[in-house]
Amino acid sequence: MRVLMIAPPGAGKGTHGAVIAEHFGLDHIAIGDLLRRNVSEGTELGRRVEPLLARGELVPDDIVLELTRQGLAAAKAAGHGYVLDGVPRTMAQALAAYRIGLRLGMTADVALHLAADDDELLRRLLKRAETEHRADDTEPVIRQRLRFYRDVTQPVLQFYARRRILLTVDAERPVEAVSADVIAALQERAA
Repeated sequence: MRVLMIAPPGAGKGTHGAVIAEHFGLDHIAIGDLLRRNVSEGTELGRRVEPLLARGELVPDDIVLELTRQGLAAAKAAGHGYVLDGVPRTMAQALAAYRIGLRLGMTADVALHLAADDDELLRRLLKRAETEHRADDTEPVIRQRLRFYRDVTQPVLQFYARRRILLTVDAERPVEAVSADVIAALQERAA
């Protein structure tokens, strides 16, 4: 199984991506985590992307797509499927990730869309900011990221709907209920 996670910030991509990966024995490729790890380790890549992350801006496609390619190649080499979390965010990324998947024989089976409204997402992200102290979890940055998501991601969702792999789940409910619905829907798709 090969799953793309498409969701606004705070909808639970990381949480549900980890649950899916564990349940189905898939590699969890979390681009945001990889970027933040590079920042915390002070790598050259980390120094390059740190100001962008702090302002809530997108990391350049070449970086994101190289991390994607590496993740998909590692999953293929291990004989695993994957959960790709954090890509695509734009139509250009969706098309490029599709081409990467085609070259590797690892195109997505499911584009999982976690749907939630902005008020709920803002509440969640501000709460997360209290515990995780992430630089990109300030109210102005959160609002900017949500606006960007709404403006740019609609065509991505339409692209996956046309490919007939889009699966939308209401992510405003308790985590356990969302996870149960996600797992059931993915099992049904895999059957």
